[in-house]
Amino acid sequence: MTAVPLVPLVLEGDLGPDTVLLTTYIQEGEERLAALPPAPDRTPADRNRAAAVHAAARRARRAFLARHTETVYGLLTDGLTRSVRLPDLVYQAADRFPGLVPTRDQMAAERALVQAHKEGREIDQGLFCGAVLRSPTAGRHLVETMLRPTPRALALLDAFRADGRAELDTVLVTRRGTAAHVEFRNTGRLNAEDERLIGDLDTAVDLALLDDAVTVGVLRGGTVDHPKYQGRRVFSAGIDLTDLRDGRIPFVEFLLGRELGYLHKILRGLLTDPEPGGWTERATSKPWIGAVDTFAIGGGMQLLLVLDHVIAGRNAYVSLPAAEEGIVPGLGNLRLTRHTGARLARQVVLGGRRIAATDPEARLVCDEIVPAHGVDEAVDRAVRTLSAPAVAANRHMLTVAEEPLDLFRAYLAEFAVAQAERAYAPDVLAKVERRWRERERRRAVERSGS
Repeated sequence: MTAVPLVPLVLEGDLGPDTVLLTTYIQEGEERLAALPPAPDRTPADRNRAAAVHAAARRARRAFLARHTETVYGLLTDGLTRSVRLPDLVYQAADRFPGLVPTRDQMAAERALVQAHKEGREIDQGLFCGAVLRSPTAGRHLVETMLRPTPRALALLDAFRADGRAELDTVLVTRRGTAAHVEFRNTGRLNAEDERLIGDLDTAVDLALLDDAVTVGVLRGGTVDHPKYQGRRVFSAGIDLTDLRDGRIPFVEFLLGRELGYLHKILRGLLTDPEPGGWTERATSKPWIGAVDTFAIGGGMQLLLVLDHVIAGRNAYVSLPAAEEGIVPGLGNLRLTRHTGARLARQVVLGGRRIAATDPEARLVCDEIVPAHGVDEAVDRAVRTLSAPAVAANRHMLTVAEEPLDLFRAYLAEFAVAQAERAYAPDVLAKVERRWRERERRRAVERSGS
């Protein structure tokens, strides 16, 4: 039996009545979803029915947001007088405008499932975030909110200033002289990006930027436990695809949070003064150095694109395997072109080209290529160079010229929608499932041989 499709929602134009209409419309769609079996048990016909419900609901949400985004954001932030961080913003929107975005309970239910068994409610979060970022007024306010120090960093700041050390779950921050050394320690996973590492890096970058004794930040991978790279430093293996398969890569906190959080803070600086004025009066910005001993893949390479000086060991390589993974590599598409030019950027992003440190093109993303034993010395030398008083001011002006805030905001508005959709695309789900099964087979073989 074929279900009668949801007719398109017709809005009136006023926020109050339109909110009621949207809530009623979304509720009808939820009732239809609830009448279907759980996602893993659905027949092809069931899946088509669910897809039709979600498509109708998303058309309704887009229509509502096209009319009311700035008013909604203004109400959620008391007329732009409150800074509401993105995770809180989406849930406050769910409470105040029922049906506009998923509720906490709905997202908690999703979080318990592997990616392929979810309803894909993060796509609805992406629509909302994209609409907010698309607005010059609301989007800029949100971007600035996410550039402010995290509560966790503020709680740890006094101890870090006193001790020069902060040991987080997956990151170690130590102050040596005037440099804050941020070492990735997600050792069992080749320093891959997971939810813990993203949160720890946001805190670590805040600490380095807030500590007045620090003039330069240094990012480097710690030694790892992987049999192939045992005892060697690895910068980053990129996003943890096992976590993506298992549904543990949250869209708002991770995929958007890393772009609006520590990556953007490294590039543009930490907003420490909310009062109006020039950016140099309101923000704290410092130069950053990256040291790649072995490889920087995916998100690791994206991180290199916001740094001021990149050192690579002679046997190292970088890659941005977006085509292989099937998702969008953050702001890599925007920033890589600036570094390498359009042709090479397409070869890397679309064709999966790997750049070895010995390739001539490596000079477009790395400043120094040194022997493996020379990385420490190169880092010390770069710290001395970038500690010069005029460096911070000039790097800020370079950022203004290369990536104006509104360019960042407009790109991220498109990314929010595209990335949320790609995370649930059939090809992505098939790839991460295949990789997971291959990994499980290898582990079974290793266990049987031990």
